[in-house]
Amino acid sequence: MTGTLKPPFRADHVGSLIRPEPLLAAREALADGKLDADALHALEDDCIRDAVRLQEDAGLQSITDGEFRRRVWYADFLCGFDNVREAGMMLEVEVAGADGAVNTSKLNGMEITGKVRRSHPIQVPSYEFLKSVTTRTAKVCMPSPSMMHFRGGRKAIDPVAYPDLDTFWADLTAAYRVEIDELVARGCRYLQLDDTNLAYLCDPDFRAAVAKLGEDPDALPATYCRVINDAIRGLPDDVAVCIHLCRGNARRGGVAAGGVARGGYEPVAEALFGSLAVDGYFLEYDDLRSGDFSPLRHLPKGKKVVLGLVTTKR
Repeated sequence: MTGTLKPPFRADHVGSLIRPEPLLAAREALADGKLDADALHALEDDCIRDAVRLQEDAGLQSITDGEFRRRVWYADFLCGFDNVREAGMMLEVEVAGADGAVNTSKLNGMEITGKVRRSHPIQVPSYEFLKSVTTRTAKVCMPSPSMMHFRGGRKAIDPVAYPDLDTFWADLTAAYRVEIDELVARGCRYLQLDDTNLAYLCDPDFRAAVAKLGEDPDALPATYCRVINDAIRGLPDDVAVCIHLCRGNARRGGVAAGGVARGGYEPVAEALFGSLAVDGYFLEYDDLRSGDFSPLRHLPKGKKVVLGLVTTKR
């Protein structure tokens, strides 16, 4: 591998790293009023430097910040938009874990209380710091726009601000574009969208759960791919965009115990591979819950797939 190759690389890191215990403790101290934001930020800087060193020593060409700036992988970013806030449990699903035990997954969602806008930088400062501590390709990871919708559906979107859902999608993609365009202007050439929802739509239990919300699980993959395409349309040719699909990672008793969802990619394969205008895919394939490789027959020539074969669970 060389740094001149366009991402995705033959070996890549999807972004999240297990947060160091001192960082977790510091975030709790901040919530308890025992630590100020500047001290937390300084500790995040140190942890990110360590994460960068870890990735560089492993020989990776693309480098992330481990998502150490975030309390929750998706919520911190999405709440950076105007009129978006975290909501309580919005989607409840009975799922079978890798060990065969059935557990109830209660997933928090996002609530849209007014017009969605991007009035200030969200990920840009984090990218600027990451770029300053590595000479390799700095990769920005952000939650897919589908995270604004999947767990609450239409009911989580203010009907006064958005009587028409098409207007909501248009505002959301425009807000994403403002953030992405500024990242690109600052030098970002590698962007990853994290989308658990397309993977959850491979699971019959999740498909049933979103149907109870009044959504059509057969139509959502095409909708989400269209929205993603609108958010990344027209980027410079030297900007690589990839999508990362994951079925979630549950922890019980402090130990990684399996995923949230299950099911092969077949229910979303045509939309995912046939219509999504990304350069590459990071697809989870670390255990049987991901199914077989037959859905990859829909992959068009010129697109790359990086298989997620290494798990932190075992």
